[in-house]
Amino acid sequence: MSFVRNAWYVAGWSTDFGDDLVPLTLLAQNIVVFRCSDGQLAALEDRCPHRLLPLSKGKRIGDTIQCGYHGMTFDAGGQCVRVPGQSNLPTSAYVDSFPVLERHGIVFIWMGDAEKADTALAFDMPELSEDGWHLHHGDKLHIKANYLNVAENLVDPAHVSFVHPTTLGNAASENVPVHVKTADEAIVAWRWIRDAEPIGFFKQFGGFDGNVDRWHYYYLHLPSTAVIDFRSADAALELPEEERNKGVRIFALHFVTPVTEDYTIDHWMHLRNTALGDDAASEQMDAMFRVAFAEDKSILEAIHEEEQRPQKRKPIRIAIDKGPNVYRKRIRDRIEAEATDDLGEPVSPVFVQHD
Repeated sequence: MSFVRNAWYVAGWSTDFGDDLVPLTLLAQNIVVFRCSDGQLAALEDRCPHRLLPLSKGKRIGDTIQCGYHGMTFDAGGQCVRVPGQSNLPTSAYVDSFPVLERHGIVFIWMGDAEKADTALAFDMPELSEDGWHLHHGDKLHIKANYLNVAENLVDPAHVSFVHPTTLGNAASENVPVHVKTADEAIVAWRWIRDAEPIGFFKQFGGFDGNVDRWHYYYLHLPSTAVIDFRSADAALELPEEERNKGVRIFALHFVTPVTEDYTIDHWMHLRNTALGDDAASEQMDAMFRVAFAEDKSILEAIHEEEQRPQKRKPIRIAIDKGPNVYRKRIRDRIEAEATDDLGEPVSPVFVQHD
């Protein structure tokens, strides 16, 4: 399986989880999530160790789950606390538990080694906590495609002119150079389109009549979180790149969660510095985003279907693939690093390398 496991993945929004048992699949692992009486979320392996019935098919009793087959009961940490008909509890009677982090109304689950679950590694950005920004949780886009294709699509400005000609792009950007930076933690791709017709999104939301300068900055954080910083400004202002924080600004956030090798959920939301507290504006933007993201879904699912067929020759790579290529390599390196344990430098080595 080509998954980075030691990472925080988004399981959903806080509003998705309450008293009920919620079954989920992340990284091909079935889990069950519920909110305890103290408000904290618990995430457990969704499989009783007795006859392997999913615990989500049982019932909740207080802050425990009772298996629906023979009544074995597990607490929020995964330990068996009751086996009906016997007083002793086998040491193997447990299910795995997964660290959970809830922040900004977003629920993250750590799918790897629990002792490595550092909350500082979970995605965050200053605007999520600052005044003057409106946070709006959007939808969950279900895509029948591998998550790597979904994630790299979100660091690829070049596709926008062709996949989103009436929503997020138009023909004016087809030959505008794409800039890529891969030296930092996040892979960044961007481009500016000067003195051009506004895209459909900003025609409707921004109210522009004349030509604009517009830009898209794509940030891809490993393993699969993307932030797209975009806006438009009246072309007459001739804003330099370092002043793109002026005026209306929107961040589209995509938390790409691998379900299986062939199925991905893109949890998307947005931040904006305008129309604060305006639910109607949020609904209007959601409607436009849904149209655009459905265009991505159609393309990505068609690509995935073709990838499953026999290939006569290797796919080609072109100049605009710099960001995706670096992303794929970093994912491979992370997966390889997780596949072994590094014991560090030996104290008394019996093997000496001279080259």
